[in-house]
Amino acid sequence: MSTTSTAFAKARAEGRATLVGYLPAGFPDVEGSIAALKVMVEAGCDVIEIGLPYSDPVMDGPIIQAAAQQALDAGVRTADVLRVVEAVAATGTPTLVMTYWNPVERYGVERFAKDLASAGGAGLITPDLTPDFAPEWIAAADERDLDKVFLVAPSSTDERIALTTAASRGFVYATGIMGVTGTTQATAAGVAPLIARTKATTDLPVGVGVGVSSGAQAADLAAHADGVIVGSAFVRTLLDHAGDRAAGLAALRDLTAELAGGVRA
Repeated sequence: MSTTSTAFAKARAEGRATLVGYLPAGFPDVEGSIAALKVMVEAGCDVIEIGLPYSDPVMDGPIIQAAAQQALDAGVRTADVLRVVEAVAATGTPTLVMTYWNPVERYGVERFAKDLASAGGAGLITPDLTPDFAPEWIAAADERDLDKVFLVAPSSTDERIALTTAASRGFVYATGIMGVTGTTQATAAGVAPLIARTKATTDLPVGVGVGVSSGAQAADLAAHADGVIVGSAFVRTLLDHAGDRAAGLAALRDLTAELAGGVRA
């Protein structure tokens, strides 16, 4: 079992869903992102997603775009992302990179897989890469037992869902809404059919992301999903406290604790 699978299995044994938390590397700066992610771990995140800042984030809404652009403007590059991964993975928490495919291809797929594994990373979430166009990544990941987290959406056909889950390892990422992150609230009623269709094809855990921001919402989704994935709400919290890092970390801790309580409700 991968470390991500182990985290999901541990949560399941406790009768709850897993909380997966996301922040872009290098936001508000490299050391600040490490500090923030460690706060999220301490306050209840079971799995961490670290975003690789990218100039054309087709899935990300304005909140995450603003944070990623801040990181890019500060000169954050892939090597910095891997440094953040290493620091967070050292806590013992499964740590994945969420990235669009172009930066990995530019860095070199084999090189990226090797360096990610060396940093202690658990694998990749690839929102714009589908399994049928991922043979190089699948081979590199399989060689190193890295998680391959592909996405399914409400618009996915049953055939596409089966193809996606068959190629995934760690968990399957179900998008709670059609659209970009941080703009619309996901609802349990809205995403339940997608979760059911996905679970019909696989024994892998299914995590729901895109549009999750409160403990009550996390509790509702946890009744259906194995994991609740939160990103924009964490980023927004830090943006709202941009002038006071200590206050931002305190607010981040409070939000994480609220969400962790939600998945345990």
